[in-house]
Amino acid sequence: MTSSSSAERKWWKEAVVYQIYPASFLDSNGDGLGDLNGIISKLDYIKGLGATAIWLSPIFKSPQKDMGYDVSDYRSIHAPYGSLEDAEQLIKEMHHRDIKLLLDLVVNHTSDQHAWFQESRQSKTNPKSDWYIWRDAKIGPDGNAQEPNNWRSIFGGSAWHWCKIRQQYYLALFLSEQPDLNWDNAGMRKATHEDMRFWLDRGVDGFRIDSMNLMSKHPDLPDAAIVDPQERYQPGDAWFALQPNMHVYLQEMRREVFDHYDVMTVGELGFTKDADSVRAFVARDRRELDMVFTGDIVDMDFGAAGKYARRDFHPSTMRDITDKWQTAMPRFDGWNSVYLENHDSGRSVSRYASDRPEHRANSAKLLATYLLSLGGTPFLLAGEEIGMANLGPEYGIDAYIDVEGRNHYRSVLEARGGDDSSMGDVLREMQLKARDHGRLPMQWSAEANAGFTSSDARPWMTVNKDHFDWNVAAQLDDKDSVYAYYKSMLAIRKEYMETLVYGKFEMLPVTRTGEFGIGYERKGHGKAQEHMVVFLNLSEAKLEVPSEEYQGWSVVIGNNSKVDAAAHMITLNAYGAIVLKK
Repeated sequence: MTSSSSAERKWWKEAVVYQIYPASFLDSNGDGLGDLNGIISKLDYIKGLGATAIWLSPIFKSPQKDMGYDVSDYRSIHAPYGSLEDAEQLIKEMHHRDIKLLLDLVVNHTSDQHAWFQESRQSKTNPKSDWYIWRDAKIGPDGNAQEPNNWRSIFGGSAWHWCKIRQQYYLALFLSEQPDLNWDNAGMRKATHEDMRFWLDRGVDGFRIDSMNLMSKHPDLPDAAIVDPQERYQPGDAWFALQPNMHVYLQEMRREVFDHYDVMTVGELGFTKDADSVRAFVARDRRELDMVFTGDIVDMDFGAAGKYARRDFHPSTMRDITDKWQTAMPRFDGWNSVYLENHDSGRSVSRYASDRPEHRANSAKLLATYLLSLGGTPFLLAGEEIGMANLGPEYGIDAYIDVEGRNHYRSVLEARGGDDSSMGDVLREMQLKARDHGRLPMQWSAEANAGFTSSDARPWMTVNKDHFDWNVAAQLDDKDSVYAYYKSMLAIRKEYMETLVYGKFEMLPVTRTGEFGIGYERKGHGKAQEHMVVFLNLSEAKLEVPSEEYQGWSVVIGNNSKVDAAAHMITLNAYGAIVLKK
């Protein structure tokens, strides 16, 4: 068995983080958009569930070209969400309830409306000229000016954009309105550190760092290898992800800022899924980050050609990823983040289990068992605790508003000559993986607009019509609900912390569970003697697991499962799960 962690105790290791997408949580003033006062009004609900921290997606001033991930002022609040005073009140109310607050720190790029960029674009000699990544045009083989290299934007098209005022191109790995900061510039780094301190001094307890390992680019900005000869622009992540200076920047950030506060840091580590690279960010002796999101658990159905290429989910992928990180982190004294959903993903019940009516509740409970029985810090996306699902196949492209998905749909449609009737395969993948699904308004009740906003308001995005059956109000007092199961699992996790948080992990061989099942053991850390085993059935078919060695063990929690002691058999029915304790 492998220990899940160092024995060192930290509040963030024992935390349960509840992610809130501000626009989608609760609208308190009837404008169709969630806000800070709406969050404040539901803090008792979050605490009652058992969460101990909130990760808040960006709340800063922004033109909202990418839903707040384009920040125009790090020290102001996006006006529809509230004011700086509202943010300070939120921090006060959270701390009164012993709930920590993590803000989304978006510092790979800013909005093009940020004062820094507005100054940088003015000339090549102004004080902030080098705070962003500027390059002259390159002369192509035909003698015409073109982009400095062939990098493709993550959202499609060129990653370079022409600025008439400065007569140069600037780099923007996402939208053209999101220019990348130049982290080689010491003045820019110092200003960013000051923005971090602005919030930490107001009581914020940490940050999730967006697009963290894109902040360092190869200084030569070379052309990307041609992997798609049919396309003009190519994926350039070999040159803009995981570049060496990233560790220099993070160690400086730790030394100059984070070490002066009792904070938690978690970095979004895109394009990086190998253990050795992850070790360099989270190993305790590296003094960089507390944990990272590698993304592989929310990429399990991505195809070889990218997110919207088809690859049907198989439990073996989840088994392999789980075993990999649960055993790798302890080897270098790192710490796992444990999650199945976030604001950039579809809902896990629709992707990795089943959202069909007869299976949905069991599927959600199965995933709760998995998520909350692993070592590390769990992250829940608001609505996960009631089994929120993706929009169904009855919704067409008009229901999707997110820029990433819309851009993909449009590019494929153009390539196919504008024939909408040929887009069924694209819609199928969007129905599973589009970012819209993780951003649907929270389903509080069966009332109009799911209780998210007033009945006469226009919600900022599609409200899933299944809210009439799947909502908080319907589940709060139902002892057999998904919500009740999550609450029980969170209480069990807290009770058996030495085992489920700090304990050892061992994946059981597939011969024990079959190809559609997953089984693993957890063993108490230190003086704790608890020994637990978890079995999961990620299919509609019945799964039987021989249980001779578990005779006398007690059931801690279970879902659609039973133990037949006489027959020495554990039966997991469709999407069943069980946790046993010695």
